[in-house]
Amino acid sequence: MKVLKYLSNYFFYCGIGREEYHKVKKGAYVSNFIVWRALHFLMAAVFASLFISSLFNELLETNRLFYIIAFVYSVAAMGSFFLLKKDSLIAQLIIYLSISLLFLFAGFITQNKPEIPATTFIVFLLLAPMFMIDKPFFMAIELSAASAVFLTWMHSVKPHDVWVMDVINVVTFTIVGIFLNIIANSIRIREFVLARKLNIQKDTDELTGLKNKSALTREINAILKDSNENKGILFMMDVDKFKSINDTFGHDVGDDVIVQFGTILSQRFSNDELAGRFGGDEFIVFIKDTDSSDKAREIANGIISGASEVTLPNDGSRMSVSIGAALYSGDEKDFSEIFKKADTALYRAKADEENRFCIFEG
Repeated sequence: MKVLKYLSNYFFYCGIGREEYHKVKKGAYVSNFIVWRALHFLMAAVFASLFISSLFNELLETNRLFYIIAFVYSVAAMGSFFLLKKDSLIAQLIIYLSISLLFLFAGFITQNKPEIPATTFIVFLLLAPMFMIDKPFFMAIELSAASAVFLTWMHSVKPHDVWVMDVINVVTFTIVGIFLNIIANSIRIREFVLARKLNIQKDTDELTGLKNKSALTREINAILKDSNENKGILFMMDVDKFKSINDTFGHDVGDDVIVQFGTILSQRFSNDELAGRFGGDEFIVFIKDTDSSDKAREIANGIISGASEVTLPNDGSRMSVSIGAALYSGDEKDFSEIFKKADTALYRAKADEENRFCIFEG
């Protein structure tokens, strides 16, 4: 049972486990997209050359219609890659369709010279798995189906002795191709895992585990520049009298206050929201898909209420925070613009000891 579980993990998740695989799958899809966008250009050039050659070569003439269809498909597929998102599932399906087209191409080449073993088809069995990062299970289906169709097709085309040789070779190299895909995927997917871990370390605040200033700035900038995103709320907050806490109780207690408040934010904002430590005792939260002032006040009150649960040593006093918010309605295109508004609102909130919250108003 352990062996079967081990093998199934490699077939379905490249040997890294389900959760880890889904975390890096997007990066793998983007890599496939970039590679196959270039390969479709190469395919278009090859099929165009073959079509032109078929006008002057009798051997290639029989496949002329296939060459022109394959050329048109390659151009259309290449064009679609400039319209689709890089991590699009449709793009991955197009890639598998393109691999099937290459196997079909190998079949026509073999049909032209049926007395020769199917060398081109076997080459594609070995090469195709090396250019696709996905669950090896899917490539195993692709290779097995292509081989079954090919052998059925060639049974009535090739001399029996050559066909028998092809059966042995195709079955053998289908298995080899499947295992090459497993090995290549497990190696390459681990590169994405390592890159992800390095990026997390680079973008993570060491004390709280939240996003750091660099990550917050970059990711919020990306949202502001996305034409599909035109609603959001930026919250800027800091711990009240934090310097006094450090001076009275020591920096260890100050750090503990920062850690506890970071935990409160991470628990409250664990979905699509961006939450992070901007530096010192300053924190930022960005909420997408709403620019409602009522929603902003509701969220701010929740944060203030959560912060009040943190008690300080000795005197039992409670932590408090001040929050400034800036509503985003698609106007600002740079983080610094919306940050200044939220920072101004924060300054006003700190002056209001009763509310501790302010929304920027121009």
